[in-house]
Amino acid sequence: MRGYRFLRVMKFVLFGLVAVTAVTFVVMSLWNVLMPAIFALHAITFWQALGLLVLSKILFGGFRGGPGGGQRWRRRMMERWEQMSPEERERFKQGMRRGCGPRPAEAQA
Repeated sequence: MRGYRFLRVMKFVLFGLVAVTAVTFVVMSLWNVLMPAIFALHAITFWQALGLLVLSKILFGGFRGGPGGGQRWRRRMMERWEQMSPEERERFKQGMRRGCGPRPAEAQA
């Protein structure tokens, strides 16, 4: 059982490394094709592309939470759902169906 767990972890780590490498090559390729032609910038290396990915994660993605953040959100929503009355649940469902604003037919009425 312990060997199986180790193998699963190693597969996960290997998959992660392959995914990061592939995304880095895509970023590097796109940069080297587009940026010199559009903005007259220099081509970048693999490590510079990886640095750009890390920088964009820090600036735009942040370091929120940890593993299982979605599960906590789901549990909180389930608790709220259980505390709602049937009328509140129906209003919530209608609001979700309606979306973030009035539909064009509702806006004209």
